[in-house]
Amino acid sequence: MPKAKKNNKVKVHYTGRLTTGEQFDSSEGRDPLEFELGAGQMIPGFDEAVEGMELNEKKTVTLSPDQAYGPVHDQLINEVDRKQLPADMKPEVGQTLMASSPDGQQTRVQVTEVKDNSIVIDANHPLAGKELVFDIELVEIA
Repeated sequence: MPKAKKNNKVKVHYTGRLTTGEQFDSSEGRDPLEFELGAGQMIPGFDEAVEGMELNEKKTVTLSPDQAYGPVHDQLINEVDRKQLPADMKPEVGQTLMASSPDGQQTRVQVTEVKDNSIVIDANHPLAGKELVFDIELVEIA
């Protein structure tokens, strides 16, 4: 049986969930996910999990934050004065906003707290700092 190796184009079906069981993503009902092994297109632990799998093999892996989206970086959590927001904006916890850095780069941030005179935003990936569990099925090796 051929095994998936670096530089192979592969297709997988997957379901991703937190260790609490809450599902955050799945290819169920969609085309399988296609990517090149070892090309940096996937989080490191997912790439490593698929490498060495045989065609039609299924496995479940648990990835530490370092193998996934990394730790939470406190410097990416900031308090913003409401005066800096558009006057008509009604921020809510969980809301996703686009923020501009001084060099003009756009960054996606999430509102994590709403205070009277400010809001707290987090530019970390929503899955940063979390252990992730993936059910993976390798459906094609090219």
